[in-house]
Amino acid sequence: MTLLDWRAMSTDLPDYVLRNRASWDEYAKDYVEGGHRRWSENRITWGIWGLPEEEVGLLPDVSGLDVIELGCGTAYVSAWLARRGARPVGIDNSPAQLETARRYQREFNLAFPLLFGNAETVPYPDASFDLAISEYGAAIWCDPYRWIPEAARLLRPGGRLIFLGNAAILMLCVFDEEVPADNVLKRPYFGMHRFEFPDTTAVEFHINHGDWVRLLRANGFEIENLVELQPPEGARTGYEFVDGEWARQWPAEEAWIARKKTR
Repeated sequence: MTLLDWRAMSTDLPDYVLRNRASWDEYAKDYVEGGHRRWSENRITWGIWGLPEEEVGLLPDVSGLDVIELGCGTAYVSAWLARRGARPVGIDNSPAQLETARRYQREFNLAFPLLFGNAETVPYPDASFDLAISEYGAAIWCDPYRWIPEAARLLRPGGRLIFLGNAAILMLCVFDEEVPADNVLKRPYFGMHRFEFPDTTAVEFHINHGDWVRLLRANGFEIENLVELQPPEGARTGYEFVDGEWARQWPAEEAWIARKKTR
């Protein structure tokens, strides 16, 4: 079975889960081409600048590992890991995104389970996975105070958590996602959590570094690394909220690597 349908009653879901589902069902058409391109590539690249894994260094050897991708979208990360010998499972909140992922599974003849559901409540038993990963999935679209405890529950002792999203400093310098970040702070650093922007009904979540450290430690993780991504000179992205010149000076993206304690 390649699709497990996890249909929680809508009345039981937080408002942002439903808002993000509706938003991503609409956004999905804009990610078909990019998803196909990444499914087509064997080389792993990260984030909005497409930085190669051999330079960023986020992944361990994944061969033989059970992996859960939290907020998989078109599931290209799971596809990359499956080709390297992992056993991935993807979960996503958007049926439209999952339909794209299923289409690419058929096209590229690469099958692994895909779940429709909220990454804050995953229908797998405790200690089911060796690696939990999110690139702009649960990392920014789920409440960290819900999805981090869920990731900890899903991981076996010694398992790793890897997640990548917008850097904290970037979020201080962006008020409208259609206006590029500048060097002016536009919101407080303390109390960062739920972000809503004027041009969308979607809801994002971003917290500061101190809160990340406390949250990860409180859920039994040891932090192994914080990777602040810097694009090469002349890098371009299709997103409007930041440009390459800004990201050369301050991190627009950051990735956390943590390991679940063995005792």
